[in-house]
Amino acid sequence: MKRLSLLLLSFAMLFAAAQARKRTFRMADYGVTPGTENQSETLQKALADIKAQVQPGDCVTLRFKKGTYNFHPQGAAVRTYYISNHDQDNPKHVAIDLVEWENLTLDGGGASFVCHGRMLPLALVHCKNMVLRNFSIDFAKPHITQVQVVANSPEGGIAFRPAPWTDCGVDGGKFFAKGEGWQFNYGTGIAFNPETHHMVYRTSDLGIDLNGVQAQADGTYLAPNWRDERLPEGTVVALRTYARPAPGIFLDSCTQTALRNVKVHYAEGMGLLAQLCTDVTLQKFSVCLKGKSDPRYFTTQADATHFSQCRGRITVEKGLYESMMDDAINVHGIYLKVKEIIDRRTLRCSYEHNQAWGFAWGQPGDTVSFIRAVSMDVKGDENVIESIKPADQPTNHGAKEFVIRFKNDVPREVCTDETYGVENLSATPEVIFRRCTVRNNRARGALFSSPRRTVCERNFFDHTSGTAVLLCGDCNGWFESGAVRDLVIRKNRFLNALTNQFQFTNAVISIYPEIPRINIQKGYFHGGKRDAILIEDNVFETFDKPLIYAHSVDGITVRRNTVKRNNDFPAYHPNNKEENYIRCRAIDSPGYEQAAPQRIDLQ
Repeated sequence: MKRLSLLLLSFAMLFAAAQARKRTFRMADYGVTPGTENQSETLQKALADIKAQVQPGDCVTLRFKKGTYNFHPQGAAVRTYYISNHDQDNPKHVAIDLVEWENLTLDGGGASFVCHGRMLPLALVHCKNMVLRNFSIDFAKPHITQVQVVANSPEGGIAFRPAPWTDCGVDGGKFFAKGEGWQFNYGTGIAFNPETHHMVYRTSDLGIDLNGVQAQADGTYLAPNWRDERLPEGTVVALRTYARPAPGIFLDSCTQTALRNVKVHYAEGMGLLAQLCTDVTLQKFSVCLKGKSDPRYFTTQADATHFSQCRGRITVEKGLYESMMDDAINVHGIYLKVKEIIDRRTLRCSYEHNQAWGFAWGQPGDTVSFIRAVSMDVKGDENVIESIKPADQPTNHGAKEFVIRFKNDVPREVCTDETYGVENLSATPEVIFRRCTVRNNRARGALFSSPRRTVCERNFFDHTSGTAVLLCGDCNGWFESGAVRDLVIRKNRFLNALTNQFQFTNAVISIYPEIPRINIQKGYFHGGKRDAILIEDNVFETFDKPLIYAHSVDGITVRRNTVKRNNDFPAYHPNNKEENYIRCRAIDSPGYEQAAPQRIDLQ
């Protein structure tokens, strides 16, 4: 009987596969064509029409012609999306909104999707088996305003010329820039060398006083209160805010998603944000300028790629990540804070960071651990979620708090007199970050916070300005979870990191969990076995001293790495040790070869 049942199941699967249709829809047939003023409403109607024709199991391709497609908020989909690590201001205007699609390929054919105003260019929500390929995303008027210093006087301040695409002026003595549906004054920015595109040495986040600005007859502006001797004539400055309403691409609760040959040239948030997703593959996905002739010096307002509470495997290969205002990749979970102990098996817990809430945190069957925030010690044994429901909303959508019941008792140490966090160990992915180039960006290169196997290899970290690779973990501010248990950093080239100082930038490779009282810590945050963190066969080309900084690690091995010192910049870093270990054990580091670096094949 069992054999007959298996045979019938096989026949049923073969029949279903035979019935699945491959269907291609040419978007031009639905009026979605390049060159028109606003395709938002036309595209929404086209997607609705096509979806009505699709049968379960169909393999569908949406094919665009090459060209420029303009999208404005008028006529776009209007959605309430709570997006991790972004401003939770709703609703969002979405240019390409794909909800509950399966087996779909969006083939841009070389198209450029250009948004206007403040929009979310592309969203995939509750989708399965999706492929996005062969297109780029950009904005007609970026919310970052680029200016160039034309004169710098200690007495008279800085005169600057805005980039030609900028719509700007002076109102009430304050400089502003504007676009469709937005207008900003600025108080900070990032400085770039006009020839190399590197961030200017030791400028970090500029404080910029644009009060009392005067418009000049030649199209320049004089800012008498902006004084900064580090910015010579010709310096390019990206004036920015810290707003991040939406990424370029949003993936929410999707399974088996692949992006191939996709470029994001600008977004007001991350380049790509994936939350609650299982198995994401990025092949030649880039957050980059439009080639050497691009007059811009910036790309996204925040990270190039960011992964929150994901599962399965994240694979990122052959990407170019440049000139963004934050990191190339950040992979992490989210700690919930324990707010109430209802009984020994039931807790009320909450999201704590103001940019990370409003979406599901876990599901029955997920494995969790408990952590004391002040020492980042894990308390008690792992536990399993028996049930979880939102406490402040009827559904997960918009929720900040959850009532969670566990299969076993919560550790006795867990209380509400101080901060205790709950980490979802099931919502942690394997990570592969390979053959990518990270260059000329603000802050850091790659951030990894997952206990599962993580491989960072054959990448080129070129003037990341801060730390090239960071392992963090924080249940006190960002509430981004993930102790690293199995990480390999291998065959990478690190060129002139640390030209600037940002948070956690203590060395080229910085292992820096946020531990307020490390003196009372009983365990170790990262590691847990010998060779838990393996750093081997890398090339460090640097003007300064610090290569590796670590605290609270059990099991770190550093071997066969090469160092080449240069005089490209003056050494300045306050950490003057090649390797600096604070409360670490099981350290194996025989030192470095002080020689010309060997060639590393990044291809």
